[in-house]
Amino acid sequence: MSRNMQALIYDKSAMPWDKTTGFVKREMPRPVLDESLDPTDGDNVIVKIIYAGFCGSDRGIWNRTAFKGHIFESLKREKQTTRIIGHELVGEIVDVGSRVSATFGYGPKDIVSSESHIICGTCHQCRIGQTHICARDTIIGISRDGCFAEYIKLPASVLWPTNKRLIKLKVAALQEPFGNAVHACMKADLRGKTVGVFGCGTIGLFVIMVAKALGATRVIGVEPVAKNREMALKLGADVVIPLDLSKAAKHSWGADKDLVKAVRAEARGIGVDVALEMAGFNSSVNNAIQSTRRGGEIVLFGLKQGNFHIQQFDRVIVNGLTLHSVIGRRIFETWMVTRNLLEDKANGIQKNIYNVILDGGAETVVHIDDFEPKSFAKKLAEWPKLLIEF
Repeated sequence: MSRNMQALIYDKSAMPWDKTTGFVKREMPRPVLDESLDPTDGDNVIVKIIYAGFCGSDRGIWNRTAFKGHIFESLKREKQTTRIIGHELVGEIVDVGSRVSATFGYGPKDIVSSESHIICGTCHQCRIGQTHICARDTIIGISRDGCFAEYIKLPASVLWPTNKRLIKLKVAALQEPFGNAVHACMKADLRGKTVGVFGCGTIGLFVIMVAKALGATRVIGVEPVAKNREMALKLGADVVIPLDLSKAAKHSWGADKDLVKAVRAEARGIGVDVALEMAGFNSSVNNAIQSTRRGGEIVLFGLKQGNFHIQQFDRVIVNGLTLHSVIGRRIFETWMVTRNLLEDKANGIQKNIYNVILDGGAETVVHIDDFEPKSFAKKLAEWPKLLIEF
């Protein structure tokens, strides 16, 4: 068996951050377990990747708009220049450390997905049960090598067993990002509520389905891209309001008054009970806040770097609004709910992910052998979610 493998990488020595885009396919050393050199390998596994999902974070790295600091700092610590990207996966275990079977119950041929945040287990947050905001976590595909490769080495502690008879493998690769939507929707009680989803990219589309499954009676989407608006309606949104990006640019960081008026009109004239902000732009945050009724809740998931302005900040206080921030997934509470939602055929979520978001895999799956940056970039522009097959 070859000691090398195909992988999609970013190489800071050959790809200046501010002058390049994309990833390159390169032969990389295949990870191995060797407890004589690294005793911690006793708790590690080697997973052969079947499918890997291309995340919005990966788009940020592809376009050089996000995670430069995380990548460069981690490469400096490792004294390396190359990072294998990717953190959404489903695969088959092919090798296990000496303590894995007894401690975690995993063995070769098990099908698994993985939590992407590898936690320390000893910081204050970990010790009080807030593992999803571990102070010393590392993120696969960003601060350590990821899953856009034929094989990956992972701690058995972050694996999530997956029954391929109950969840299609293409959908199973998306459990990690779907879990983001689950976590966001569980921040507020959505039962009987009118919900606004500001940004219907992949996670926003997931949110629409999860919100309905968790009891929301009306879901209002806000989205600039026509194809995403169409998908949102197919996935259960009651109405999707177009966002005029040219108008948003004119408003800069402020809310779009016409958009806010339209959202409020669709929410009994008083505003949504819960707004989920999934885009991360300053103007979108203000659209969400301004569209929420007095006493309502705003869930902030979209992420962009830099300073933000909150329009009419007094409104947040005087109107009794509650803002929640969401990062990652609660480990492993969110994963449990994710599994239940995907395995439950009655809600149609798994079927919709496969048929609508992934288009049945017809155009949204790219085999690693066929990867070419230019054609892949074209697909990224056409679809909210792509899978890489190995």
